Amino acid sequence: MIIQPLIKIYEKLGKFLIPFVLVLFFLFSSLLIFPNVQQRAVDYKEGQVAEKSIRANKTIENTQATEQKRQLAAESVTPEYTYDEDLVKRQEQLLKTLFSLIGEVKTEAALENESRQKAVKENETFQAVTIDEQIALLKKRFEQVDSDDLTFYQKIPNPFYELIFSMTNTEIEEVETQTLAIMNEQMGQQVRASNLEDIKQNANDKISFLNVSNDQAQAIRYLINQGIVVNSVLNEKRTEELMQAAKESVQPVMIFQGEVIVREGSQIDANMIEKLNLLGMTKQSTSIFPLVSMILSNVLQVLVLLYFLKQIQPNTTRFIAVIFYTAMMSFSIVVMKFLQLFQMNNTQYMPLLFPAAFVPLILTVFISRRTGVLAALFQVILATYIFYDSIGTNFLNIILLSYLFSGLMGTLLKRKRISEQGFAAIVWLMLFPFWMNVILVIYQGMSFTDSRSWMNLATSLVGGILSLILTIGLHPYIELLITDNSMIVLNELSNPNHPLLKQLLEEAPGTYHHSMMVANLSANAVAEIGGQSLLTRVACYYHDIGKLKHANFFVENLPPGAENPHNFLLPSDSKQIIFGHVIDGAVVLEQNKMPQMVIDICRQHHGTTLMKFFYYKAKERNPDISEQEYRYPGPIPQTKEAAVVSIADSCEAAVRAMDHPTNEKINEFVTNLIHDRLLDGQLDDSGLTMKEIKIIQQSLVNGLCSTFHSRIKYPKMKSEAEEMKQEQERRDRNGN
Repeated sequence: MIIQPLIKIYEKLGKFLIPFVLVLFFLFSSLLIFPNVQQRAVDYKEGQVAEKSIRANKTIENTQATEQKRQLAAESVTPEYTYDEDLVKRQEQLLKTLFSLIGEVKTEAALENESRQKAVKENETFQAVTIDEQIALLKKRFEQVDSDDLTFYQKIPNPFYELIFSMTNTEIEEVETQTLAIMNEQMGQQVRASNLEDIKQNANDKISFLNVSNDQAQAIRYLINQGIVVNSVLNEKRTEELMQAAKESVQPVMIFQGEVIVREGSQIDANMIEKLNLLGMTKQSTSIFPLVSMILSNVLQVLVLLYFLKQIQPNTTRFIAVIFYTAMMSFSIVVMKFLQLFQMNNTQYMPLLFPAAFVPLILTVFISRRTGVLAALFQVILATYIFYDSIGTNFLNIILLSYLFSGLMGTLLKRKRISEQGFAAIVWLMLFPFWMNVILVIYQGMSFTDSRSWMNLATSLVGGILSLILTIGLHPYIELLITDNSMIVLNELSNPNHPLLKQLLEEAPGTYHHSMMVANLSANAVAEIGGQSLLTRVACYYHDIGKLKHANFFVENLPPGAENPHNFLLPSDSKQIIFGHVIDGAVVLEQNKMPQMVIDICRQHHGTTLMKFFYYKAKERNPDISEQEYRYPGPIPQTKEAAVVSIADSCEAAVRAMDHPTNEKINEFVTNLIHDRLLDGQLDDSGLTMKEIKIIQQSLVNGLCSTFHSRIKYPKMKSEAEEMKQEQERRDRNGN
């Protein structure tokens, strides 16, 4: 056991050794993690090939990319136009007014023609009002219209007026009707500057299908080209508002901490350089804060451990706890560092192979559950720095949550051998952590058709399996290193060929047989209350080893017919010999470097019980003799195992000495003995509950009854034996 030399060093150095160990652990863990978070000088240039993936050192907005996206969003906005319905009505009214004026001119011309015709003398030629005169009359009437309307009329070319005044009233009405119909149809839609010519062309195409004369069609064209105008004007204010809203709706383009800016082996281009400049990563050192944070985390771990150690007694146990905790956490850090070395872009799931439940589980079993919880928590904290290159990525969340959940699951197992916990160990260490990783995959939206999802789940399952295998496989060897009652040691001590057992068998055969019987009784009873059965059995083998010094002074070793040597001794002398087997036995066991609990059971198996036989003999000689002088030196049993051995030892010896023991007599004796021990306070420090005492009582009664109760001879078995004997005699005679 490696811990024994360390305990001797602790006894020499005293209180300074634990701080020294903690400082050593702090330095070791800090130096091991330092390369992952150390401050580095960087100088990235365009065209340079990245030796490793470059990740963002902080979360920041990519302002240029954001502005580009906002500009694109603004440009994609459809301009807002306002449809001027009043303009459509105005154009229609202008045309109606025009035809009304033309009608007036035509009427005036007709009246003038009648007047001229009446005024013409006989044999003179009648001179009708000419078209030019009618045009002049129309334009004279234009002087009475609004100036804005006048502009519209003036833009109509003279050929129109020549054509229109050459037509009859019926033809003019047809022109008016068709013009208004086509114009209203085309102006009923939004006419913009961009599509004005297309709409006019469409209107002209419709004119060609009208049932009118060429002059009428041409007149309609003149009016359509002038009457169809832009009726949908760009609403600049509204359009600007829409563009601004589109810009504001664009989410800022962020560069997140941990985001890969340049992948390993890729050439750094201008866009990447721009991002690196924005992050301040082109010509400066990396942040020192991760390094400071890591150091403070290790300081916190040491402080938490120191505060926790104050609650552990005695000092040697405290020292073992700090040594074991720091050793196991160092192992944990080394394994995580090893896996981190193989973590690349195509093997990013390597860290999930880490057996996160192993160290918390081992510390829970060998030290305490609270120590295991501490290890589970600080494993996660240290993993944050070891896998620092993954910070900001979704994968780091998987690592940390997987480690935390698996580690805490390990602390929930019972504090006994994993190999004895069977299916429960598989559930806690494998199934529940695996299910948690399935949840993480779903949470991140990873597809189960993606090979990366299955790689994630497979590696996490392997990590759980490794935790289980390592715990089962290394448990006996870890136990051998830090405890003196490991399974390996106990199996070796239970070997009948062990020198002390051989000596006991040769020099005190009665005591040897008694020890074997007590071992069976005690181990069975301890097993039923969930105690350390094998340790109890081994302790029973050696609990009376002190009788070797005066073997013949113990009745079980006397040959048949031999007189008891205590008949020739004073009670005080007999007392010293009997007391001596406890003290001498503990000395022999210490000299042979037996487990401490075996030595303790040897000291405690008689507690401070009264040696009644010799006490009463002494009292006959001296009535003033004190009862305390004839009580064993103790102490009383301090553990459940020691209490069971104490009861079983007395019961086995007493029942062996009974004449014709029956089940009733055995049950009564065991019940009374346990009752007396309770009243005498012998079980006060053992930690046994009344329920456990009843279980122990029943187990001892069953064991003693099966061993010492006389067997009944059944008539049928006797007759069958006689028949077999007679059959064998006949065969012998026939054979002769």
